[in-house]
Amino acid sequence: MHAARFSRFGGPEVLEIVDLPDPHPGPGQVRIAVRAAGVNPSDWKKRKGLMDQELPQTLGYEASGVVDELGEGVSGVAVGDRVFGFSAEEGVQAELAVLSYYAPIPPSLDFPHAAALPAAIETATRALDQLGAEAGRTLLINGASGSVGSAAVQLAVVRGVRVIGTASPANHEYLRSLGAEPVGYGEGLLDRVRALAPDGVDLALDVAGSGVLPELIKLAGGPDRVVTIADFAGAQEHGVTFSRGDTGRAVHALAEIGELIESGRFCLPVAQTFPLAEIAQAHRVSEDGHGRGKLVLLVG
Repeated sequence: MHAARFSRFGGPEVLEIVDLPDPHPGPGQVRIAVRAAGVNPSDWKKRKGLMDQELPQTLGYEASGVVDELGEGVSGVAVGDRVFGFSAEEGVQAELAVLSYYAPIPPSLDFPHAAALPAAIETATRALDQLGAEAGRTLLINGASGSVGSAAVQLAVVRGVRVIGTASPANHEYLRSLGAEPVGYGEGLLDRVRALAPDGVDLALDVAGSGVLPELIKLAGGPDRVVTIADFAGAQEHGVTFSRGDTGRAVHALAEIGELIESGRFCLPVAQTFPLAEIAQAHRVSEDGHGRGKLVLLVG
């Protein structure tokens, strides 16, 4: 099968499309003929050597496609079904992928929009669960207009949470459409948030990693009320929880999202799609970091 990988660290030019052996599912897993795969900031961070140090690496851990092989003990899904989900070992930016966690694609979604879901909804749900975000609480989300941020806004609103979200002025109307109260990020954040919530907020989620953890701690009333998914060093420095998937994924989000999508209570836009052969350009756009919505590779 064809797959995207790199054998040395560097810029987007190190990415190659190579032939690899076809994978096969283990117990409880399914293999899909990949139709689309999500692109995440972790992809270019790994390519640059900022995360995992092993070489070579085949990227991607979220995809959608058509089931073409079942692992031992799999029930409730059949060859030919449309599914989306995660790989436990990455490598889904390829023609075939093994998924360890998966769910049926909601009927109204195409493959690219389904591939955009897993990382954003799992990360957002995990962070909201860790914060204890529930009805009647006020949550500040730093970086609310990206794929994870906008997922967190919508999922929090569904829970009955009041959401205040930081974003650039160009994205304020978008946040309002999702049910959040927007504020600008940058200097003066404390005053802008307190203008909306004079007593501060109950909880804060940092998606952007822009060095604002001290302000979030002040607004939320302590580091135990703040979670970051983007500032590992800041989390260590300030005693804030750093949420990461290897401490337990909120995979229940995959099965729960379909009802929210079909009832019109959740939508995650796809900002741009690229053929697998143009993965280097997808990395350039991802690293630029200014798009709203998800970047997706088209495979099948």
